[in-house]
Amino acid sequence: MFSEKVPAAKYSIPSANDPRSAIHFLRDHALICLSHLRWGFVFQRPQHLMTRFAQTMPVYFVEEPAFEGDSPPSLACHQVAKNLTIIVPHMPSGLPYAEAVPEQKRLLADFFLRAGVGAPVLWFYTPAALEFADTLPAAAVTIYDCMDELSAFQGASAELNRLEAALLDRADIVFTGGMSLYEAKRERHHNVHAFPSAVDAAHFGQARNRFPDPPDQAAIPHPRIGFFGVIDERLDRDLVAEVARQRSDWQLILVGPVVKIDPESLPRAPNIHYLGGKKYDDLPRYIANWDAAMMPFARNEATRFISPTKTPEYLAAGRPLVSTPITDVMRGWGHLEAVRIAATPAQFVDEAAFALSLSDRATGWLQAADRELEQISWDRTWARMTELIADTLRRKTGATAVAPSSAAPVKEPAVQSKNGEARV
Repeated sequence: MFSEKVPAAKYSIPSANDPRSAIHFLRDHALICLSHLRWGFVFQRPQHLMTRFAQTMPVYFVEEPAFEGDSPPSLACHQVAKNLTIIVPHMPSGLPYAEAVPEQKRLLADFFLRAGVGAPVLWFYTPAALEFADTLPAAAVTIYDCMDELSAFQGASAELNRLEAALLDRADIVFTGGMSLYEAKRERHHNVHAFPSAVDAAHFGQARNRFPDPPDQAAIPHPRIGFFGVIDERLDRDLVAEVARQRSDWQLILVGPVVKIDPESLPRAPNIHYLGGKKYDDLPRYIANWDAAMMPFARNEATRFISPTKTPEYLAAGRPLVSTPITDVMRGWGHLEAVRIAATPAQFVDEAAFALSLSDRATGWLQAADRELEQISWDRTWARMTELIADTLRRKTGATAVAPSSAAPVKEPAVQSKNGEARV
């Protein structure tokens, strides 16, 4: 196992107290984020960015509706941190989606009116949110952060392509979660910026220290090759099965929730271990006790544009990895000795064996990976996004100077329940 420390970040974050800084300029605005992902599902790009924006401005994270029970439509609101409020529309089970949309419009419009939110930064993760966004407060800036090609995912609505075209017409800025997505969107908008996967190197760097094995992993023999992430149609199940068959002495560990696919369709073998979803804070403890990592992605429409965040996270944890030939992985990381690329099960076995050999000699490959990791961080990504948003605000408002001011705090929900959640 490794003991080397990951390099400290070398990027200085602008001060919110400096009236010349972009961050200070945004303090007069709230941010409304419209997401297809649940806040508590998997800690990834939206959570990394929104927690950072909430350091200097009120952030409201609006999830897709939850259809359950028979209570009238309502909003469940709770704060997960200072300035960061999660809003979940709840609709009665069985309510047709066409009827849920106007209810959602009404509830959100009323909420933001009572919260006193005006001229927000409106941030879209899903084009589907356009269906109810027209009653939200008029946006000072509209952002489309395209982290995935959602229309290519299993079960995607046929309306997504039409809605995305409308969102691209409306957006002031488009961010993309990788270079492949950037190339797909850059001809469709005048202001597109690529922000590939970043990393919290200090968090995953903890895995380079010795951690006790988590109880559900402790009995699994070595060598271990691990994966963490959402387990869905992007997983090459046949590949995992064949690697496990060819190398029965290797233990394949998959950490993450199973969604959109039948769990019974997953390959089963004595050396394949599904440990379920884990908290973000606990991931370093699992990775610390792996010998190498893997990204056995299928090559299909759902993976055509992906830029897996786990690539730099594995490297920050000090783990060499083997991946199928995902375009953004090959172009962004394939030059590193620690990132092995394999297209077939036989190649995957060979490259995984090489990755395992690297884990026994943490020398030049680890230093080369660290030099790459020094260039990327969520702090750097957030700061650069903030600069672009502030520049757009200045152009739209004609502002030439920034006067010191402070944003109004996030208002507490009017009705507080015992568990800290409010219904409005």
